[in-house]
Amino acid sequence: MEAQDTGYESKTLESFGRQAVMQTLDAELSIQGPGIVSIRFPFQSRFTQQNGYIHAGIVATILDSACGYAAFTLMPQGADVLTVEFKVNLLRPAKGDHFAAKATVVKPGKTISVVEATLYSSEYGEEKPVATMTATIMTMLQS
Repeated sequence: MEAQDTGYESKTLESFGRQAVMQTLDAELSIQGPGIVSIRFPFQSRFTQQNGYIHAGIVATILDSACGYAAFTLMPQGADVLTVEFKVNLLRPAKGDHFAAKATVVKPGKTISVVEATLYSSEYGEEKPVATMTATIMTMLQS
């Protein structure tokens, strides 16, 4: 895949920096290349559900942002993205020291892109998949 904007890395990092929810989660974005990103965040007990696992809503939030930013890296200058829909499969309880969502664009498009992501937990040095997402991301052209 090729980026349409040569400054895709800096614009993606700048956009991510404006997401207050990602700041709240202490999340960090890493860009592996056009159409491929990861978001890492540490375990924080304030984001757990009643059994001490990271809440499914937080899992979906991280996966959604990863999918959106993977698509965003392929957008032309002046364009933005918005999630149209997503499906999440929760594979195991979200427990661990830290987590990483890895997202890859499966089908880039002018108006609609399809992106897949997996959230991995790391506990005792072992990485395990926690959840997957398939998302449809819409291109928003500014007029």
